[in-house]
Amino acid sequence: MIILYAKYGGINEMRNFILGTDWGEDVDDAIAVRLLARAHKEKRINLLGIGINTLIDESYASLYAFLKNEGVSVPIGVDKSFNEPMKYITYQKRLASYESDKNNDMAFDSVKLYRKAISEADGPVEIIEIGFLQVVANVLKSGPDEISDKTGYELFKEKVKKMWIMAGNWTKDGEREYNFCHFKSTREGSAYLCDNCPCEITFLGWEIGSTVHTGNLLKPGDYLYDALHDYGCKEGRDSWDPMTAMLALIGDEKKAGYDIVKGKASVSTEDGSNYFVKNDTGIQKYVIKIQPDDFYANMINEEIK
Repeated sequence: MIILYAKYGGINEMRNFILGTDWGEDVDDAIAVRLLARAHKEKRINLLGIGINTLIDESYASLYAFLKNEGVSVPIGVDKSFNEPMKYITYQKRLASYESDKNNDMAFDSVKLYRKAISEADGPVEIIEIGFLQVVANVLKSGPDEISDKTGYELFKEKVKKMWIMAGNWTKDGEREYNFCHFKSTREGSAYLCDNCPCEITFLGWEIGSTVHTGNLLKPGDYLYDALHDYGCKEGRDSWDPMTAMLALIGDEKKAGYDIVKGKASVSTEDGSNYFVKNDTGIQKYVIKIQPDDFYANMINEEIK
């Protein structure tokens, strides 16, 4: 792996991350997981855990197999309260077959995973969300428990430095994007998070990753190559999630190739449409590309090959 921080001038320090992913809904999640797993393995970051914010029979086993193949072992959580219908169960079946003795009972509940990781972290925590937002919203709502005598909001105030979120379509107000709008629970979770999160948030919207394609240079025999092919993306996939992961790894929007717009985001609980009120002092922001698409694609492809 290229030393991202040196090449792109980003943050050159050990940082703690939690990843939230809708593992099972799309395959760009797998590209993002590889980026973070490799950075963790090479001790560029400390990946405290991965919380899956969906639930299928293969959730834990498939992610466990993928991480094992990457040479990484981190705590895995699943949203055990998730009861929405999942449409895209493809590459998870192949991956889960490699670890047929693993099942979701072996996973943490995702809310518990976040609370444990945040409370026990040695230093500030950054959260990357590349899926649905009801889990992290439920972390914020959570009360004291056996893990910590603090509420979720208090844990955020004390330990969570920043969130990097793939969600929204920020081309204009009233747009609707999948991660915000798909389910009633995710619409409500997204709205709650935008209104109540006490830390800085950077959103990377649908419009950023929809024209950047990655994963097309992989070779047969690679678990990620197989995942892309199982999903029907032999020529690579739109890069919403890996672009968010790469942005977080670099840790600086400008140095990662983006302008920013500051303000306050909101999401309708009725239909998931997103809105943004600009304010130069706002702690929420969304990014705008300032480089050609190849700049971002080449950056990611170089790291995952």
